Amino acid sequence: MRDVHRPTDTLAVVIPLYCEGAHLAGTLKVIVRALDDLDMAYRLVLVDDGSSDDTWHIVQAHCRDDGSVQGLRLSRNFGKEAALAAGLEQAEGDAIVVMDGDLQHPPELIARMIDCWRAGADVVEGVKQRRDLEAGWRGAGAKLFYRLFTGLSGYELRGASDFKLMDRRVLAAWRAMGERSLFFRGMNAWLGFKRAEIAFAVPARAGGDSGWSAWQLVRLAMSAITAFSSAPLYLVALSGVGFTLFALLLAVQTLYLKLSGQAVDGFTTVILLILLVGGVVLLALGIIGSYIARIYEEVKGRPRYVVAETAGPPR
Repeated sequence: MRDVHRPTDTLAVVIPLYCEGAHLAGTLKVIVRALDDLDMAYRLVLVDDGSSDDTWHIVQAHCRDDGSVQGLRLSRNFGKEAALAAGLEQAEGDAIVVMDGDLQHPPELIARMIDCWRAGADVVEGVKQRRDLEAGWRGAGAKLFYRLFTGLSGYELRGASDFKLMDRRVLAAWRAMGERSLFFRGMNAWLGFKRAEIAFAVPARAGGDSGWSAWQLVRLAMSAITAFSSAPLYLVALSGVGFTLFALLLAVQTLYLKLSGQAVDGFTTVILLILLVGGVVLLALGIIGSYIARIYEEVKGRPRYVVAETAGPPR
């Protein structure tokens, strides 16, 4: 337990941004107001993930007006996971908070997170109490993904979010993970450490719509599963064993009917079997291809992101 209150404790807050210009100024006022109520120094690290609106101009303005704000602008839209990585690799503090820039992660909970951290937790996770705002295909897709991910990897992420506080030791361990296909929630869960949870109801977005398309969510889900579990490859092998046993049984039956003079034409059965086996083979090739694609992305060795511009004081 961190039983000694240290007034010199510092906090870094990392916020990835993408086309948040319409509401960013108001959002930052709410976040800064919550941080000003804390009894510790803080720094905001704002990462513009190649926004096409005026997000970066607003970040620059805040950096000029407030010495505790640091801005990074990526050279293009690399995705939220890469923007998070950029912020985490710049953040310096005894504790580091990661949150979204649309107020769906309530800033007022940061004080409670710090209390849990000072009580001894290395990671304090914001857990979604309910997902009322994720109706329709998004909600159903999220539930399906988390069930698959938990079943295949063994890491429980149901209700998890990117709203987290990490001790600097956890940040150092995260930085040592050199993979390029990133999934922050899974990587954080893999690290372990002593953890605490704070439940919260997801409020409405401060403005705009989610920047995630259906295809981007599918790609993220596939990347996350292949990054943390090799179970799909074993399922491919097991399906091969199952079809081999089925083929042997079918061969025995066919030979018996032939020798006993009971053989009949089986054109429909043959066609159905060919279609079934062909479908399974293509599915297996797709699963194997996903892992090969992940290997390909890793061995290229390209950087996770490229910073085009910075604003505010250096870290």
